[in-house]
Amino acid sequence: MGSAEYVGEQLAEQLVTQGITTEVHDQPNFSQINQENTIWLLCTSTYGAGDYPENLLSFVEDINQVNDLKGLKFSVIGLGDTSYDTYNLAGRNLEQLLVSKGAQCIAERLELNILDEELPEDTALAWLPSWIEQINRI
Repeated sequence: MGSAEYVGEQLAEQLVTQGITTEVHDQPNFSQINQENTIWLLCTSTYGAGDYPENLLSFVEDINQVNDLKGLKFSVIGLGDTSYDTYNLAGRNLEQLLVSKGAQCIAERLELNILDEELPEDTALAWLPSWIEQINRI
């Protein structure tokens, strides 16, 4: 429904105002995304019974084909609905996949529940300063 994309866009706008170079990939293409000297902030929802959303499927397939992502730094934001037992499973699985390939997770995964009173983008924007603080230590 676009919630993850909207959260990503809001975070990108805020990062730019902080002077942090940012690229948003709504349809990420693994081979076209810089892995060197960059930090990935991956924002995904969970679809169906714990699946990745359609726009992320080929990206995840490409990651599965790679043996070594050492040197890649990343963080994950997952959006989900706690009324499902697969709550935020896509975000959890994506983080686990990247770590299994040697990538370094630099911040605890942020899980956003769309049933909360706060809008997901407001919660993510409130979390962002602590994330920026962590990346500045790297």
